[in-house]
Amino acid sequence: MTTTFEVTELVQLGERIEQRGIVIVPLFPRRQPTTEYLTLEDAIPLGFAITEVDAAGAVPELIAKNPLESNVLLYDGEELSGAKQNRILNVTVLVAAGSETRIPVSCVEQGRWSARSASFAAAKHAAYPELRRRKAERLAADPLVLGLAQSEVWAAVREKSARNQVHSPTGAQADIFREREDELARLRGGFPATPGQCGALVAIGPDRHCLDYLSRPDAFARLYPKLLDGYLLDAIERLDRSPATERELDEFVQAVAAAKRSRRPSAGLGEDVRLRADRVVGSGLEYEGELVQLSAFSSENGSHPEQPRGRILRPSRRR
Repeated sequence: MTTTFEVTELVQLGERIEQRGIVIVPLFPRRQPTTEYLTLEDAIPLGFAITEVDAAGAVPELIAKNPLESNVLLYDGEELSGAKQNRILNVTVLVAAGSETRIPVSCVEQGRWSARSASFAAAKHAAYPELRRRKAERLAADPLVLGLAQSEVWAAVREKSARNQVHSPTGAQADIFREREDELARLRGGFPATPGQCGALVAIGPDRHCLDYLSRPDAFARLYPKLLDGYLLDAIERLDRSPATERELDEFVQAVAAAKRSRRPSAGLGEDVRLRADRVVGSGLEYEGELVQLSAFSSENGSHPEQPRGRILRPSRRR
């Protein structure tokens, strides 16, 4: 079964913020959300925990233990630090209240396999969009997979470290963020969160685009700082390029709106969504008829359906 992502019905665009070739446009909801959930940061202090599957551990899977009466949302690309090695979420998972759920992850710390803690902490950053895009392309190409091959993830982190001239003793993505903290800090203040924001449309130069959407603005407010650091880590390699034009942003949003999506059972509640279109890939989560989360990326490896239809979104004026 396939349907379209009716972006024009779900969100409206705010005023674009531009700095050094980076453009971020806040997204605002057109609908009242129905699905209730906590974010990882909110849930951990209440007793939610993510651990290795057992004492031996397994690189591609972890256990999410949720003793709470609330569902907990784990966002695509969120980094989990500690335990035997740092991991990132391969897809968004809505962990049911009172459950133990196996979640699909990838390692972003090749050189460590020794316990630092019994459970994972939430890192202050999410994976950078280029890595998330490569993962989304793999998801869209094969409905049976749950992420990149582990060797591809390690290779991507090594390449990123080399481009940023970062040496990490354990090959950790987190060390790239740590070493580039000064540059990230200088850019962060230019892209503040906007009250009521439920997502972001991001352009790094004229040709690298990313859209992150979450159904609840309060939850997105918790996730935005870590997503922002991921955006900016990619951006510092491409600063001061020509910023994306309104037309380029419109074309990307139209492509996302026109993309066909397929579904498969999620590791937790709801269904995984795989998005694929002309020069666009993405993944997300639907639960009880509501699109809870979506991440979409510009891609040169998309399919080539008919040209997108529908009206172009124009920025709304919100303060």
